[in-house]
Amino acid sequence: MSTKPLAIRLLEQKKIPHEVFTFDDAIRSAESVAAATGIAPAHVYKTLVAEQDPPRGKPYLLMLPSTREIDLKVAASVLGAKKLRMASHRDAERYTGLQVGGISALALLNRGFSIWIAAEAREHDRILVSAGQRGMDVRLAVSDLVELTGARYLDEDGPPVSSPPSHGR
Repeated sequence: MSTKPLAIRLLEQKKIPHEVFTFDDAIRSAESVAAATGIAPAHVYKTLVAEQDPPRGKPYLLMLPSTREIDLKVAASVLGAKKLRMASHRDAERYTGLQVGGISALALLNRGFSIWIAAEAREHDRILVSAGQRGMDVRLAVSDLVELTGARYLDEDGPPVSSPPSHGR
């Protein structure tokens, strides 16, 4: 068994109430995490790594429910960037030092990332986010997550999330 991820150790150290969920570490999508943990998909948040296009400065960490996709044009406007693009899996791993499927804002505190969370997180008491390691997520209060990470809500100047296209992914 691997050691506890940094995110879990941090939550324990700060005595922040949380629940740890483990699942097959081959699972990469938030939708599949929802199925494996029995948590409603709208309560399972994925962390996306978006970068300016062309890349400059630190990328953004964007936490969205598994049921949503990012609207990069609107997000760029909200974030004050001319244009955004999703970082490739390889670049996301290089930027964060974490594997795709285990990228977590909780594990990247004080690393200079601008952290944002979808506005609808306010509708939930608790959500499930990555613990910084594939196969392990943590459920905690949205207020604790926002306070700890310094995340800003994505609706501060507009709603940069949209419903996924009807044709799926």
